[in-house]
Formats: sequence, C-alpha cells, structure tokens
Amino acid sequence: MTKSFWQSGHRPTLIAAFLYFDVAFMVWVLLGPLAPIISKDLGLSPAEKGLMVAVPTLAGAVLRLVNGMLVDKVGPKKTGAIGQLIVISGLLTGWFFGVHSFQGTLAIGVVLGFAGASFAVALPLASRWYGPEHQGKAMGIAGMGNSGTVFAALFAPVLAKLFGWNAVLGLACIPLAIVFLIYMAMAKDAPDQPAPKPLLAYLEVLKHQDAWWFMLFYGVTFGGFVGLSSSLSIYFTDTFALTPIVAGYCTAACVFAGSLVRPFGGAVADRIGGIKTLTCVYLLAAVTLVAISTGPKSLVLALALFLLVMATLGFGNGAVFQLVPQRFRKEIGIMTGLVGFGGGVGGFYLASSLGIAKQLTGSTQYGFLIFAGLAVVALIGLTSVKKRWRTTWGAAIVGARI
Repeated sequence: MTKSFWQSGHRPTLIAAFLYFDVAFMVWVLLGPLAPIISKDLGLSPAEKGLMVAVPTLAGAVLRLVNGMLVDKVGPKKTGAIGQLIVISGLLTGWFFGVHSFQGTLAIGVVLGFAGASFAVALPLASRWYGPEHQGKAMGIAGMGNSGTVFAALFAPVLAKLFGWNAVLGLACIPLAIVFLIYMAMAKDAPDQPAPKPLLAYLEVLKHQDAWWFMLFYGVTFGGFVGLSSSLSIYFTDTFALTPIVAGYCTAACVFAGSLVRPFGGAVADRIGGIKTLTCVYLLAAVTLVAISTGPKSLVLALALFLLVMATLGFGNGAVFQLVPQRFRKEIGIMTGLVGFGGGVGGFYLASSLGIAKQLTGSTQYGFLIFAGLAVVALIGLTSVKKRWRTTWGAAIVGARI
C-alpha cells in the first residue's frame, strides 16, 4: 500500500530545507527592494540599477552549478552549511566596512549569489527522501522557500529608512544565523545518496537534450519570477512615483502570490501531469506579459497584472520540478544545479534588460515583450517533446504522471 505524503519521507529535513531556502531567498533579492534607496544615494543610472539587482541572480545561477556538483559529491547538508557560512560572513563584512560605490554593490551581489545557489541544495535535500508519486508536493513545499523574497520586499525598505540601507546587510545576518542552527540540527541526508563521481562525469547529463529543455523551461518560469522579484520595486517607484516602502508592499504582494502557488503547481502536476500544467502556464504568462508591456496607466491594473503573471510563473516553477526528478532521479543534484542555472540566467536577463530598455528607450516595454516571446518559445518546445516524453521515460515510471 502506498504511503501518504506525510507518512513518507523525512519531515524534519523537509522543514529544514524550506527554512534554509526561505532565508536564503530573502537575502538573495535584498538589493531589489533597496535599489530605489541605493540608486538615489549613489546616483545610479537606470542601466546600473538594472545590473545591480541582476548580478546576484547571475552569480546565483553560476554557483548553482557548483552546488549541484557538491551536492552529489559531499551531500546536500554539508554543501548547504558551507554556503550559509559564506553568505553570513560576506554580509557582515559589507555591513562592517560599508558599501560606498556602484562597484561595491556588485561585490555584495556576488556574495548574495551564494544565497541564490541554495536552490541546488534545498531541493535535492528534500527530493531524495520522497518517491516519484510525491515529487511535486515535496519539491513544491521545499521550493516555496522562495517566499523569502516577500520578507525582503516588506522589511528591507522599512529597516533602511530607520537605520540606513547599509545596516540592513548586518541585520539580515540575524535570521540567517538562527536558521543555520535549525538547519544543522534538523536536516539529514537521505540514505540513498548516489556514489560520488569524477568531476567530468557530472557533465555527461548535458549530452541528454532533455536537460537543455528543462533549463529553458525553468529559465522562463523561475527566471520570470526572480527577475520580477528583483525589479518590481524599481518599476513601481519609476512608473508610479511610489515611495520605496509602498513599492516594497506592492512587490511583496506579487512575490507572495508567486511563492504561495508553487506547491499547488507541483500538486496539480502530480495529478494531471507536468506537461499539461506547463502548457497552460506558458500561454497565460505570454499573454499577461504582453498586456504589461503596453504600460498600464493605472496602478491597480498594473498590480493586478503583475499578481497574475507572478502567480502563473510560480505555478510553473512547481510543475517543472514535478518533472525533473522523474527524468533525472539519479542525477538530481547536478540537474537541480543545471536547471537552476537556467532559471538564474533567465532572471538575470529579465532584470538587466528592463534597466537597459528603460535607459535606451525611456520605457521597459521591449524588455517585457521579449520575455513574452521566450514564453512562447518554451510553449513550442514543450509541444515538440511531449509525445516523446510520454512514450519513453514517462511510460516507464510507475505511480507518476507527466
């Protein structure tokens, strides 16, 4: 008899993975809600603002590859502990010495990339405890840690107003340190860890075209989510002249919508299949991004559209990672790193392109339009592979739907 979700797996590890992912994501996008304040203080151009909030995403994308290999080499728990210590040390250094230039913000962005790389740790940490029939729910709950971006949007501007934006770097270390202790006490590597492989063996997975498809699919869903999470505070302050605090509240609402639905996306994908779920996601995301590109004049309408697209992309994040562990269960560590890399690159592109488009044309329209085009490309790609997936590896998996 098949065990229910809560009867299977290892619940303390699932909780630890969620908490670790949550605070890591909180600091990963920290520069986004602080961007209006930092740019005013340092006199940054629109392109520099876009690059500043995009660098943590790109650094996180690259470091996810490193973490993906380390997870399979030394285990997810040790890999996560190393990353957390690096982030805490880097933020304390930035707070103690201060950040006084655009280059300094980029350096902090690289440090924050280690927090973004937590994705390649938290998901394998949870996934390896659960069978194929529960992958969507397990990965959805662990992945819901991206709700940490809500806390950054809510509290970073308020704390910056009270204590100065540089002090926020030091204050962020308090929840990071608390969760680090919880993580070390509760997290446990699954007993069926794969045997360590030579370094080059991890790149063998790139010979499978499915790996590249998953990188594209997540590049749109997660890339759109994290790119907007980092950029919306700038968008709301520039477009509607909101204060950084009010813009943070609007951003938090959008991010919360995208984070909340992620486990539901995984659960729906468990029930009807990830392919059907993603087909609806890409279609709705493309339409909504085109609507956003027209530049809504009403704050209420703009907020409604961003809420819809963030919820859609968050739903898609859960659906992608209902599929990945089924296709690449033995390589889930490196695949999480690779797919996460694709998501990070998508987020870097969106965040930086919005700033560049704003500087060159005075509008973010083309940045949104091109990303809508990427959603259409993902939809076409998914349509082209779905029959093969269902008749090959999908047909061989007992108890799961793709």
